[in-house]
Amino acid sequence: QVQLVEAGGGLVQAGGSLRLSCAASGRTFGSLVMGWFRQAPGKEREFVARIKWNGVTYHSDSVKGRFTISRDNAKSTAYLQMNSLKSEDTAVYYCAASISWSSAAGDYTYWGQGTQVTVSS
Repeated sequence: QVQLVEAGGGLVQAGGSLRLSCAASGRTFGSLVMGWFRQAPGKEREFVARIKWNGVTYHSDSVKGRFTISRDNAKSTAYLQMNSLKSEDTAVYYCAASISWSSAAGDYTYWGQGTQVTVSS
């Protein structure tokens, strides 16, 4: 099994930046698609970005150009660099892992506990 732990959330002013990290345990990390999702109160869980083991990425339209997903396979860690943050980015952010190249939360088998990101206006 793979265990995921997110870190790096917090309170930031609009226009600021945060970097989230996702530390993974388990020997299969390098073979998994890593993804970031977010969920605001009263809203559905939303896909943010995903990355293959070889570095190929895909970002949702809502964050493209502002957020960047990356991974360090040697450290078994995925990252989400968030720049030019907006109030509407406020949500709990979740790291997840999948064997599929997908934007659907249901295709991700492993999930972290979530980290709160709050952007003040």
